[in-house]
Amino acid sequence: MTMKSLSTKLAGLGLGVMIGLGAIGAGAAFAAEEHGEEAQPTHFPIIKPTLEPWSFAGLFGRFDTAQLQRGYQVYKEVCASCHSMNLMSFRNLAQEGGPHFTEAQARTVAASYQVQDGPNDAGDMFERPGRLSDRFPSPFPNPEAAAAANNGKAPPDLSLMAKARAVERGFPWFVLDLFTQYEEGGPDYIHGLLTGYKEPPAGMQIPPGLHYNPHFVSGPAIAMPPPLSDGQVTYTDGAPQTVDQYSRDVAAFLMWTAEPHLDARKRAGFQVIIFLIVFAGLLYVTKKKIWSKVAH
Repeated sequence: MTMKSLSTKLAGLGLGVMIGLGAIGAGAAFAAEEHGEEAQPTHFPIIKPTLEPWSFAGLFGRFDTAQLQRGYQVYKEVCASCHSMNLMSFRNLAQEGGPHFTEAQARTVAASYQVQDGPNDAGDMFERPGRLSDRFPSPFPNPEAAAAANNGKAPPDLSLMAKARAVERGFPWFVLDLFTQYEEGGPDYIHGLLTGYKEPPAGMQIPPGLHYNPHFVSGPAIAMPPPLSDGQVTYTDGAPQTVDQYSRDVAAFLMWTAEPHLDARKRAGFQVIIFLIVFAGLLYVTKKKIWSKVAH
């Protein structure tokens, strides 16, 4: 078989698959209309995230220290009971560009957790207070236990959630994002998800144990119940104690856990741009000086 005939067969096979899938989709939509049902969208989320005003957005954006501290508080008091954060260590809380805990505060936070260690001299595992070098402990001993405690589905780790859940914006926005340096899709999605729980529209059946959320990226319903409510977390800095504010704060905190060196990276990038501009200017002046007396 020649390469040309092989490519022709593969193209025909691909076209056939596309036609078949299209027919399946059309058949499903027709069946829904026949039974008086509304055709469900095939792409999720149903409602795409809106662009929120983040302090760390843009070329000169920086994390808001107070917001990161509030976001950690929301994570600890609400999210940590189900979600792990396996890639973060307690020492990260005191690093530059983060929540700016003092080392003593970070040690206190670490000591408030019990961490499994060992084996000891007798060959047994034991628990001890956490240290700065320890990772945030998981609320469950293993994924199976996490799934068993949450209706058969283990809650995902939140370390990189702000990067893993960015929703594709489509053309032409993804092209413009290259110039605007838009990278807040994950926090926008998390904020929309946490504030997006509502009653399902008429005629939509949500299976037991699931909750309607049109902001969810994988379907119209999510297994996680609404985790936040007004007044649930007590702030001491006067910030509003609302679901919207909690969602913003924890979304910003998860952006920091996913990109803890964001401030340093932007600062280094700005310095490189300044250097390149100055370097280009020096090259131009040098070129003019060397070749100014040479006939062209």
